[in-house]
Amino acid sequence: MLRRNSVVPALGILLAITVACTNKKAVNPLANVGSKQPDKVLFDRAMDAMKHNRFDVARMTLQTLINTYPDSEFIARAKLAEGDSWYAEGGSASLAQAEQDYRDFQTFFPNMPEAAEAQLKIANIQYQQMEKSDRDYTHAKRAEDEYRNLIMQYPDNPKLVKEGKRRLLEVQEVLADREFNIGRFYCLRQSYPASIARLQTLVEKYPLYSRADEALYLLGQNYEGQIAQLRSRPVCTAANVPPGCVGRETDKANYLAVLTKQAASAYSQIITRYPVMDHADEAKKRLAALHQPIPRPTKAAVAQNRAEEESRKEASTYERLMGVVKKGPDVSQAAKVGEPPLVDPTPVAGPDVIKNTMRQAMGPAGGEKSLTGEIVNSGTPPPNEPAPRSDATLATPPNGSPFTRSNTNVDPNELKPTAPDPNDLKPAAPDPNELKPTGTPAEAAAAPPVQVNEIQPGQTSSGNGAVASSSSSAELASDKDISSSKKKKKKGLKKVVAF
Repeated sequence: MLRRNSVVPALGILLAITVACTNKKAVNPLANVGSKQPDKVLFDRAMDAMKHNRFDVARMTLQTLINTYPDSEFIARAKLAEGDSWYAEGGSASLAQAEQDYRDFQTFFPNMPEAAEAQLKIANIQYQQMEKSDRDYTHAKRAEDEYRNLIMQYPDNPKLVKEGKRRLLEVQEVLADREFNIGRFYCLRQSYPASIARLQTLVEKYPLYSRADEALYLLGQNYEGQIAQLRSRPVCTAANVPPGCVGRETDKANYLAVLTKQAASAYSQIITRYPVMDHADEAKKRLAALHQPIPRPTKAAVAQNRAEEESRKEASTYERLMGVVKKGPDVSQAAKVGEPPLVDPTPVAGPDVIKNTMRQAMGPAGGEKSLTGEIVNSGTPPPNEPAPRSDATLATPPNGSPFTRSNTNVDPNELKPTAPDPNDLKPAAPDPNELKPTGTPAEAAAAPPVQVNEIQPGQTSSGNGAVASSSSSAELASDKDISSSKKKKKKGLKKVVAF
């Protein structure tokens, strides 16, 4: 019995030593399998080579796996890992090859979850090659398109979609800054239609731009510049037509009214959409100078603009110094909240700006000829009149008989109306002693009493009006809300000394 009990522990120790001496299974977290198959060994070798930055060895190993085992379960992983090796190596040529490998992966394996990851890396490749806003914007535009494709094609991957939206806001910040610089250049050259086209496209396409209020203010300045040019031009006359003159006084007044309205619309948009930003106070001053009403923003607009401004980050002094020698742009001012636009609006062209202004100033009759019609007596037609009879008496018009001729002889046999009979009864004259009602007819027919709960014509319900006015006034932000939401800028030495 003692001998049997001593044999059992000895067998257990021998079994443990045998298991320890065997090779351990390499568990692959990607495929979630543990096997010692040859394709698995090749894949593990490639991953180890990539971990030690031996990208050439990793790609050769992955190509051996793909060509030797075409039916392996690691084919999709190997194809994606090959693109990752080019992506990790860096460089223009390597990034271009990585993008091609990722697109091939999306083509052959579109239903795998890693397809969204491949799309994100394609967009990141363009993001890494993006340059400053005053340089070539090809990679920035491609990055915008790729991030939009990620958000729209893979909405069921919230983690990658969130990362794509954040990067998309940074890319759109660079593209918007480019449009703003071009619009400001045209404004300084007094090419107002070209500047208006650029800035109008900017504010419609990139509403989350960090200098959107300045773009709208510059847009209003363009319209005011056109107003100043138009006022300096003389009015054309038939006798003497000076060069650059305007048609008539009425045409000139219409042009000035349209331009003033457009400038006021740009300034009002600053106050209602960006009330917390710097140019809101200047926009109010310009509206007062143009004698236009000053709108008041809502509390929701103030809260939205405050959240956008708080999400932006100020670039440090070191980042500004490195930005001089850095190839990529500074995206610290990009908003971190809000939904980036995924569809581009119709771009505005310079000739379209001039045509729209002329169409609004001249009205429908000045630009295009239009034909309008009016339907009279709409509804069912009246019944037909009876057929005329020979014995019917013809009606005589007020100016005489329609059959009367001026040079006809009077027929002696024509029947003439007889003279009135003096014995006919006639109405008697009114009796002066007859009783008559006192007062005027208006006083006799008294109006019915006014009902208290009835809405009179031309009036609205006082209760509903009070509720509507109270709700609208509650939604509007007060001056205290707007002033407390504005960011206080550093002045003097505080710009240099952080504390």
